[in-house]
Amino acid sequence: MIRDTVSDLPVPTEADLALRALPRSIAAHDTHMAQVAGMNLIETGGTAPAAPLALPLTVGAWNLERCLFPEAAAQKMADCDLLLLSEMDHGMARTGQRNTTRDIAGGLGMAYAYAVEFLELGLGSPIEHEFCEDDHNARGYHGNALMAKAALRDPFALRLWGERQWFSDDEQPRLGERIAVGATMDTEAGPLLAVSTHLESACGPEHREMQIRGLIAALDAAFPGLPVLIGGDLNTGNHNEGDWRAEGLFNAAREAGFTVHGGPEDQPTTRPSLITRWPERQMKLDWFLARNLRLEETEIRSSLDATGRPLSDHDAIVTRITDLTKPQGPES
Repeated sequence: MIRDTVSDLPVPTEADLALRALPRSIAAHDTHMAQVAGMNLIETGGTAPAAPLALPLTVGAWNLERCLFPEAAAQKMADCDLLLLSEMDHGMARTGQRNTTRDIAGGLGMAYAYAVEFLELGLGSPIEHEFCEDDHNARGYHGNALMAKAALRDPFALRLWGERQWFSDDEQPRLGERIAVGATMDTEAGPLLAVSTHLESACGPEHREMQIRGLIAALDAAFPGLPVLIGGDLNTGNHNEGDWRAEGLFNAAREAGFTVHGGPEDQPTTRPSLITRWPERQMKLDWFLARNLRLEETEIRSSLDATGRPLSDHDAIVTRITDLTKPQGPES
């Protein structure tokens, strides 16, 4: 696990970005990544009330697809006490070089933890070039965030099992692997462990099942006995004709005592956006996995703003935690 924290992730050096001459192997990738400071740190910041979170508490998970519009995204989730966010840019030209996590946390009065999933060498896809005013990335970081209206204790990040697919990608070469970022926080009913994660899209169900099994095993070893909420874009159905029901990760989670919460089964969580413009790519990708928690029904919250502009290619999922106890929610 990554445990060291900083208030501002360092700017990558020229040596950090010198990837193209490396052999395209997992060993070469991992040796280089171990030397890149920003890939081995957690950025923490923001401010939050010192008091424990009151129950019920509202939690949202949202893949913000780079986070083109931090202020509008914050407004959309203003009722949340806890947010699990993925695909958050930090120093990318396509999002105005902004630290999108810091900006959302600041707008909502939350403490945050952010970890880098990928260090991107390029400006993104050809469509994303349309949003760039600069011809370079100030940092090139893209990752996951956790934020809450409470102090975050023991923040951590964990790289998930993978095959470093994006290291060899011609269009969007990247250093890194899918990641989970989490922390504990105090509630009036006791401590809660919250984890924001993003599973691999460029693979089949077996890969994602291994990622979830590895994540749960690591959490059990590091935080035994704590109620746990995992949430985010689990990419269910990718490279499997959109069949989320065939994902072994759900059985793996249930075997470990988790319940599964994704809102109405027939309602997808993706939509066309300013970046992802293909309406046929509607899938059900976003979920909460909960253990020793009681949750209300899960809402799938539209990512359209008041003008009808999509803030992401994912809708958010939102629920309320009513108690830290044995789960008895409506979904299983």
